[in-house]
Amino acid sequence: MTFTETTTPTKPTFSLLFSSSSASNAAASSSLSNSSSIGSRPNHVLDLGSSIESLKLRLERTTRMGSEEKRRSPKIVYGDGGYVLEDVPHLADYIPNLPIVVHKDSPRGTHFRRAGPRQRVCFESDEVSACIVTCGGLCPGLNTVIRELACGLSHMYGVTKILGIEGGYRGFYARNTINLTPKCVNGIHKRGGTILGTSRGGHDTTKIVNSIQDRGINQVYVIGGDGTQKGASVIFEEIQRRGLKVSVVGIPKTIDNDIEVIDKSFGFDTAVEEAQRAINAAHVEAESTEYGIGVVKLMGRNSGFIAMYATLASRDVDCCLIPESPFFLEGKGGLLEYIEKRLKENGHMVIVVAEGAGQELIAESVRSENREDASGNKQLLDIGLWLSQKIKGYFAGKKKMAINLKYIDPTYMIRAVPANASDNVYCTLLAHSAIHGAMAGYTGFTVGPVNGRHAYIPFPRITEKQKKVVITDRMWARLLSSTNQPSFMSNREAEEANEVEEPQLQHWDVENSWVDEQDDHDYHSPAHNGSL
Repeated sequence: MTFTETTTPTKPTFSLLFSSSSASNAAASSSLSNSSSIGSRPNHVLDLGSSIESLKLRLERTTRMGSEEKRRSPKIVYGDGGYVLEDVPHLADYIPNLPIVVHKDSPRGTHFRRAGPRQRVCFESDEVSACIVTCGGLCPGLNTVIRELACGLSHMYGVTKILGIEGGYRGFYARNTINLTPKCVNGIHKRGGTILGTSRGGHDTTKIVNSIQDRGINQVYVIGGDGTQKGASVIFEEIQRRGLKVSVVGIPKTIDNDIEVIDKSFGFDTAVEEAQRAINAAHVEAESTEYGIGVVKLMGRNSGFIAMYATLASRDVDCCLIPESPFFLEGKGGLLEYIEKRLKENGHMVIVVAEGAGQELIAESVRSENREDASGNKQLLDIGLWLSQKIKGYFAGKKKMAINLKYIDPTYMIRAVPANASDNVYCTLLAHSAIHGAMAGYTGFTVGPVNGRHAYIPFPRITEKQKKVVITDRMWARLLSSTNQPSFMSNREAEEANEVEEPQLQHWDVENSWVDEQDDHDYHSPAHNGSL
């Protein structure tokens, strides 16, 4: 989209009451002559001169006021198709020849189809036979999504055949189902967990698709994390291979918020809110004793979003450890040295650690086998317990600093709570977007907000990689500013980080290139993704 900047003329116009015609000059001379006969000519000449100076001052003042009004007026930019952008001011508006620094080959980004109701649908209400399944671990909001899917299908499209698949993927071929109606799901959003039950693993594509085909199901709603979405993608591919009229829709669920592309997953806000209780308890315990230390382990297998946001929200945390930011214990600049320093300064300390942080350090000191759960996830060692033991061992030899350490693990308490108000609203939007997409005939997609706009995202885009905290991003910088913790990266890791190639920047001439480039860099969706 190309935008053209326009400005509305705001300079005032003036009507001057002086004429340069000879008749007017003659009339003015006559008037002055007549006035002089009564001895008042000098005064009239003086008054006329004062009037001219006064008008000049008024003209200058009005012109300045017009310029100030122009600077205060909105910057309106008109684009193709009648689009109007109320833009923010830019330095180039009033500084000539300002050099602009832009990324030279900035991509326009990937766009996804906008979610929402469509004018044309591919299913009659009475022919729809929908099913809902929940897989993987528990998460706040599961029951809310189930409720809104059942109520949305019934109230918006008049669907009456809605099945709940019990026990995760294996429930398809174990023939465990329950009928879902708006009445039976009415109050389930107030409860934690999932009324359908859940499990890890049990994915047998052939058996699942056979069950879908035998039951006459033509809409499948799969609620789960990245592993579950991968399973849904395989189911969709098999259904597509068989040529079945079945829409397969994924609703992303992960309390870790590690699903790529989407802004966030449901349950995350609730998890951050509930984590505050554990952090507050750790802070009370720590500050109530001399050299008190509170260690809180939060969820975050591969991504530290919960730990990061809970730390920022708390303001009582002195150190946050996540999988994306390596750290080391002993030696100068290590974690143990920082803990000792902070205890001497404040007398107490609170540490928040994500469950996936420091796993390589535990592996070096503890012999462990690489075991996986039924979903294929690597089983993690308890970083919170291991870290607590290391801290106690370090201070055991320091008789002048007898620490009092409390370790809190609220993991399963957080997973089991009902969704808060924010997540309940979010779950409703996800469910309705999924229903509209399936009824319109779209399939093989996951719903979710992309840059604030709900969109339909193809399964491969969701499952190709996990979202992680970017430790060079502003949010992590905000956390470091809040906790005032140092970077625990080793010299080798720092050197590797410095070797990352910086994007090439070029200076652009405002007069020659700014109008052309601002479409690419100011008014377009962010480079990594967007929605239509």
